[in-house]
Amino acid sequence: MKIALIGYGAMGQLVGKLAVDQGHQIALTLDLDCAQRSIGDLASALRGCEVAIDFSIADAVPKNVESCSRAGVPMVVGTTGWQSQLEHVRGLVEQYHGALIHGANFSIGVQLFYRIAARAAELFRNVDSHDPFIEEAHHKRKRDAPSGTALHLHQIASVNIGRDVPVSSTRAGYIPGTHRLGFDSVADQITITHEARSREGFAAGALLAAQWIVGHKGVYEFSEVFEEIVRANAP
Repeated sequence: MKIALIGYGAMGQLVGKLAVDQGHQIALTLDLDCAQRSIGDLASALRGCEVAIDFSIADAVPKNVESCSRAGVPMVVGTTGWQSQLEHVRGLVEQYHGALIHGANFSIGVQLFYRIAARAAELFRNVDSHDPFIEEAHHKRKRDAPSGTALHLHQIASVNIGRDVPVSSTRAGYIPGTHRLGFDSVADQITITHEARSREGFAAGALLAAQWIVGHKGVYEFSEVFEEIVRANAP
């Protein structure tokens, strides 16, 4: 694939390295200069790319989506913190008959964690003795709190347990991304934890999503089509 990378921080660089290792081509890299360029100019630069992967900043996502949609380039958005603008973004994609897949977390491990958490919450649905809770912690440089992953976990757990699940966030030092769903009682505590050891899982999942979104139309959330993506890429 000919890939455009939008945002070239730690995640963008890792996605680029992994993409090249897998035999893909980085056809375009857009970073801080995006803010100074018009949507039309960005769309022109993007033409010729087969897919774009965005790990930029939340405020830039609508502009990046419109640029890709105008250029006819399907898009993977791994940036978090912009979901309040989802309907606006969806409208842009539909207006230009584009394609976009977004996710709070593209890690395959996290996707499996979501499914384990859903089942656990369902088991506690009619159990009053245990109070559910979510804890998440990240390094001090992470901007959004709670994290997009924690918000998605909150939605999953709350729906399946039938009541709101409180979320607490910590930002300090160099803590790796950690998410925990727990159930606490006088007698005991049960916890399910996902701890990210590196960003490679996010990059690998984003590339899987990029391969899948080519040829599709519309807006998709990664966890909703995760099983289909895994099947499509199975050996």
